[in-house]
Amino acid sequence: MQNGKFFTGHTARLVLLLATIAAPLPSLAQPAPAEGPKTEAPKEAPPAAPDTSAAPAEDSSIQTVEVAAGVVIQTNGAASWEEGYGKIGEALAKLRASAEKAGLKVTGRPLAVFTDTDDAGFKFNAMLPVEAAADAKPNLGPDVSLAQSPSGKAIRFQHRGAYDDIDTTYDAITAYLDEKGLEARNLFVEEYLTDAKDSSDMALQVDIFVFLK
Repeated sequence: MQNGKFFTGHTARLVLLLATIAAPLPSLAQPAPAEGPKTEAPKEAPPAAPDTSAAPAEDSSIQTVEVAAGVVIQTNGAASWEEGYGKIGEALAKLRASAEKAGLKVTGRPLAVFTDTDDAGFKFNAMLPVEAAADAKPNLGPDVSLAQSPSGKAIRFQHRGAYDDIDTTYDAITAYLDEKGLEARNLFVEEYLTDAKDSSDMALQVDIFVFLK
């Protein structure tokens, strides 16, 4: 699978900040004049200045992590790109209501696991971490089941801002994977760290997990 085909959106570049390390030149002592005829002592050339070329800084918004599986309740969904955020929100609301009805304690932030994409839209599994045994059989209602969240080695990227602008982050992810020569599995996960009012809410915070082959 080509990364460019999997992640869709506008063209963008991941910007790396450069940190410049400045080092002052050492001070030079002036030699004392010699006895006898006064002659000017030869001037010594100052030592070469340290290399102050810029070095790339570590980008704290990109981290390689080992994701452990967790117990979740899930429901499946599909949406066009235009209605995507609304459909995800509806699925997550359904899971919250199901967990409350079944008396399950929610233990983490909601997830959307994207399983298939094309030009028209995408398919996804909405997930909500809960406190329950993996073999439990709670009454969750129609189209909701107990499952495990994805696990394995992944790279975590941050999106901060409106969901309407998340394509820019995915373009940066694509550029990063291509630059590093990394190949992603046909699976990526969004974890919603905050609850947004709508897709234009600039206070939204999302962590995106790209699982590697």
